[in-house]
Amino acid sequence: MNYDALIIGAGPAGSSAAAILAEYGHKVLILEREKFPRYHIGESLIPFTYGPLERLGMIPKMKKSHFVKKYSVAFVQPSGKASQPFYFFNRYDRESVAQTWQVLRSEFDQMLLDNAREKGAEVKEETTVLELIKEDGRVAGARAKDKDGNVTEYRAKITLDCTGKEAFSATRNGWRMRDPYLNKVAVWTYYQGSTREPGIDEGQTMVAYIPDKGWFWHIPQHDDMVSVGVVAEGKYLTRGGVKDPKEIFKREVEENQWIKDHLGTGVSNGEYRITSEYSHHARHCAGPGLLLVGDSFAFLDPVFSSGVMLALKCGVLSGETIHQGILEGDLSPARFTEYGETIRQGVENMRKLVYAFYNPDFSFREVIKRFPDAAGSITDCLSGDVNKDFSVLWSQIREFVPLPDDLPYGEPLLAA
Repeated sequence: MNYDALIIGAGPAGSSAAAILAEYGHKVLILEREKFPRYHIGESLIPFTYGPLERLGMIPKMKKSHFVKKYSVAFVQPSGKASQPFYFFNRYDRESVAQTWQVLRSEFDQMLLDNAREKGAEVKEETTVLELIKEDGRVAGARAKDKDGNVTEYRAKITLDCTGKEAFSATRNGWRMRDPYLNKVAVWTYYQGSTREPGIDEGQTMVAYIPDKGWFWHIPQHDDMVSVGVVAEGKYLTRGGVKDPKEIFKREVEENQWIKDHLGTGVSNGEYRITSEYSHHARHCAGPGLLLVGDSFAFLDPVFSSGVMLALKCGVLSGETIHQGILEGDLSPARFTEYGETIRQGVENMRKLVYAFYNPDFSFREVIKRFPDAAGSITDCLSGDVNKDFSVLWSQIREFVPLPDDLPYGEPLLAA
């Protein structure tokens, strides 16, 4: 079976790339291991997710959805003292980025996949990719097994790895690189009936600090559910030999009064999840016949909720780049140089703020107190407007804490 593009993974990156390509009339196939809707973490959208959603034609669907509207982010100290909310509309007067959403990923991802189908993409769920097909030094497609055990070869002009944190091809090619510092552990669950803030603040994301630069997220969702989890160094969360996720979570709730008070009115759904090694990067964005998109290319610590925005941005940009390449008869790795540079620039800008956040000597408040003009740039980066020159901001922040150099990753591998 021959296609213009073969996409492995139906998450936000895969579904958005498929939607763009199918809209242009290309023959697209998505292979997805699971049956949608399926569970996934990563539920808070940042303002500049709007652009790719608009390009995908998703905004009317989002406005009709029952997803909770999000207008702000706030931070709270272990004592329970909360900052003033950071309202997006104080920085942006455009409807497009003054408000965003808190989503249930099973529903949101289903909407994105259905959108790709509506535009003409073919989707095969419950189909597991076994290996990439390689011919003459390039990827020519993939071999996959369906739920009945049938193995089929799918061939395409280009194969997109949209497998998320699993990073199917990057792992097998030896391209997957850990971030030198950002290796945290997260434990999370869901509460029904947890206290929410009143009025316009009902849907705000709360980042609640615990000792040693750890933090809780508190993300209100529809149907009176709240996603809540704690992120910190593994050695902190497992201190005293505690390894059970529920025990870890319950203990850390006691470390922040705001979280304790708000969860005190709710009931846990009883399931506690754990994951580790949050941040990773692929050495290359592409190789002959292969393109990495979304989390398979790069995934950052989730403290600023950048994951879905970067995945959608990756998906849209990859779709546009491939479309142009098909028109010009050129899908060589070099075609994706600008794509790799654009995504890496966004990742590196957000990564610098993440590094600063985890430094014990860093405070947004102190930076803004000394450099009032930094407030706008910080807001822009945190809101997802990541492809711009922040060199002035980085020089200002470096007066307080060191920041990492850009990682030397992202260029396409021109030949196998």
